Amino acid sequence: MDGCVLAGLSMGGQIVMDFHRQFPHRVRGLVLADTFPAAETPEGVRTRHTAADRLLREGMGPYADEVLEKMVAPYADPQVKAHVHRMMTATRPESAAAALRARAARPDYRALLTQVTVPALVVVGADDTYTPVADAEAMHAALPDSVLHVIEGTAHMPNLERPDEFNGALEKFLARVGPAGG
Repeated sequence: MDGCVLAGLSMGGQIVMDFHRQFPHRVRGLVLADTFPAAETPEGVRTRHTAADRLLREGMGPYADEVLEKMVAPYADPQVKAHVHRMMTATRPESAAAALRARAARPDYRALLTQVTVPALVVVGADDTYTPVADAEAMHAALPDSVLHVIEGTAHMPNLERPDEFNGALEKFLARVGPAGG
């Protein structure tokens, strides 16, 4: 089967789901990491817009300081924490605010997941407070052909916190999906 395997973490996972919604014939596998398919709640919409306004007023520094230990576990390697903090503070506040507003307006992908006909890998950090394991389990249950991989000792960015385990799960999944045209 020709096509691509799409992988996305957090907001990237929602982008992957939307790509699949629009172009299912171009996808031969999905990797959904630390993401969730539900539309934003009314409270979540307000929270995201408030956060976007705050970023435009205060810049990325205060926000990055506040959420760093939700992005990566409080016990994460200090170098990983510093790397994530640098990535966050290097982001333009206007771009981050636009992303927050877009996430506030996202559609509900839960029904879509039940119609996915390609293999999927659902990955989640065991200590992710943004995407609890229960959300990943629900996605796994909704997807007709999926594997769930929970990575212990990580939060929202297991790809950075435990790259060997994350990459191992990804490698195993890609071997299962096989090469394009295969």
